[in-house]
Amino acid sequence: MKMRAFLVACLALFCIIGVCQGGNLRKKFYKLTCSQAEDIVRTKIQEHVSARPELPAKLIRLHFHDCFVRGCDGSVLLDSTASNTAEKDSIPNLSLSGFDVIDDIKAALEEKCPGTVSCADILALAARDAVSVQFNKPMWEVLTGRRDGRVSISGEALANLPAPFFNITQLRQSFESKKLTVHDLVVLSGAHTIGVGHCNLFSNRLFNFTGKGDQDPSLNPTYATLLKTKCQSLSDTTTTVEMDPDSSSTFDNDYYSILLQNKGLFQSDAALLTAKVSKNIVNELTKQDKFFTEFRQSMKRMGAIEVLTGLDGEIRTKCSVVNS
Repeated sequence: MKMRAFLVACLALFCIIGVCQGGNLRKKFYKLTCSQAEDIVRTKIQEHVSARPELPAKLIRLHFHDCFVRGCDGSVLLDSTASNTAEKDSIPNLSLSGFDVIDDIKAALEEKCPGTVSCADILALAARDAVSVQFNKPMWEVLTGRRDGRVSISGEALANLPAPFFNITQLRQSFESKKLTVHDLVVLSGAHTIGVGHCNLFSNRLFNFTGKGDQDPSLNPTYATLLKTKCQSLSDTTTTVEMDPDSSSTFDNDYYSILLQNKGLFQSDAALLTAKVSKNIVNELTKQDKFFTEFRQSMKRMGAIEVLTGLDGEIRTKCSVVNS
């Protein structure tokens, strides 16, 4: 115990003199302070995914929505209070789920290593491990050392999250504001190979694209006919449709083949074909090995957006509330 306390003190000293500052995430951050942290996350995720196969899509989305608002600081996990409406209660986040899984992992880590592992790191690891269950190996590297933010504001989610109806210019601006490239945009959009989309987020493409009761001409007409059998009106807010109709539970590069058939579900998917630079990247990613390689790199960059490290932020005891 004395040795462990000494190592923790050394680690804290390193952070004070700047080693942990400036977004310096690193491998095995918890090796000295909670050596089993990543194993605990992985084991818990395997248990949850085996019971809920839809979780990989939900957790990777939760991680993305966290990182695009205030950086990857776990702010999306905070509950609203009497005086503040938090990100999770913002309109773009009302369909998010998986919070219970993060809470379960956090409880296990608090029991093993109290006050040590951040909720932001748990979310980043959980997203990676959930997708990786299918492959029985980690699909990308997650550097750790994030700390948790203490602020979560509903309006910031609306202002920062790219919308499903964005065009290519808006998408590029959204990603550039987070220091991500058009290449990252196209690669990370590949996460739409798993999961579902709500009808109300794309039904205007079926029934009222320009406000004249018309259909989006860029949408594959056969696919549009199929979608109309599932989403029967603009007011349908409950029905969901697979984003990748051929393999929506398998993480692969099928999204890009679907896209080139003009079967991208959202306007933001179809938008990737409207500029030469992004369309060229779509074509490159139809090679599965290329997609996996590029996805690893883009997820690593996304996971480092505006992170809090060193003495910034805190390590929340409970992911849904800031420490008192």
